[in-house]
Amino acid sequence: MKLLIAFFKDKTREISLYAGTVGIFIVVAFLYNIRMDALKYALLLVILWLLLYVITEYHRFRKKHLLLERFKKSTQECTKELPECRNLLELDYQELLGIFDEKILELKSEARIKGQDLSDYYGMWVHQIKTPIAAMHILLQSVEDENLALPELKEMKMELFKMEQYVEMVLTYLRMEDMSGDLQFEKVSLDKILKQSVRKYSQMFILQKIRLDYRPVERIVLTDEKWLEFVTEQILSNALKYTKNGGEIRICLEEKRGRECLVIEDNGIGIQAEDLPRVFEKGFTGYNGRADKKSTGIGLYLCKKIMDKMGHKIWIDSEVGKGTRVYLELTRKEWNPE
Repeated sequence: MKLLIAFFKDKTREISLYAGTVGIFIVVAFLYNIRMDALKYALLLVILWLLLYVITEYHRFRKKHLLLERFKKSTQECTKELPECRNLLELDYQELLGIFDEKILELKSEARIKGQDLSDYYGMWVHQIKTPIAAMHILLQSVEDENLALPELKEMKMELFKMEQYVEMVLTYLRMEDMSGDLQFEKVSLDKILKQSVRKYSQMFILQKIRLDYRPVERIVLTDEKWLEFVTEQILSNALKYTKNGGEIRICLEEKRGRECLVIEDNGIGIQAEDLPRVFEKGFTGYNGRADKKSTGIGLYLCKKIMDKMGHKIWIDSEVGKGTRVYLELTRKEWNPE
């Protein structure tokens, strides 16, 4: 109906002109006493011709509209396949579209080249920064081997570990664009992923004297092991970051929203209620991040993007002063546990 109304609005001038011309002939015929049967026959022919015109034009109008609708949804160049021009103005519009199309392609090409250059630069930087980090590890190890109990040694280890985490986050961020082609789903033990993540942060647990409550979950999931491991590592990193010395982190399975979920819980400082809806936004740090200057606003954003691409779900419950619970729902539609 909307299309029909739009058509009549578009053809108002032509139909009005046609109807006005017919009206003039009727008035003239009436004034000169032309036979009514002849006039009726002429009117019938005119109406039939007008109806044929309307049907033909509406069909052409609808075909053109549907074609343009298809082009609007397409990201490909479409100016070469536009409907045939019926007048000079339509030709002018199509030529303008062609100019815009070429300009857009040119801008896309420039953006792609700049993006690739930037990606190459950061990729090179990440690999270069790993060399001094490795050297610092060796120096710290040599200090430990010589039994030199420096009071700053603990802090140096923690800061070095943070540096490694930030470097890894940069690499993950760079790989996000091509992540879909890198995904490799397979049945994997959830305990294997969790143990690898916990092992990676074992030194942080010890240095911060944080207790870990973890019992094997004994579950097999269909997922990408590498990417899910990054997510669990990032969540553990946040839990350690915002849990005070002597606190506790718990890992378990729990029924939530009618599904079995992996839960990583801490009894840290928690997240304010007004910040919770935005924790997965890129660059959002929230009150805690701004107050403690510990948050980059990238970690949870990456977790959400990765979980979405893998077909999993992630959400967070938290209460200020009591802690945070991160839920990971790892089921997939094509996955039926045996």
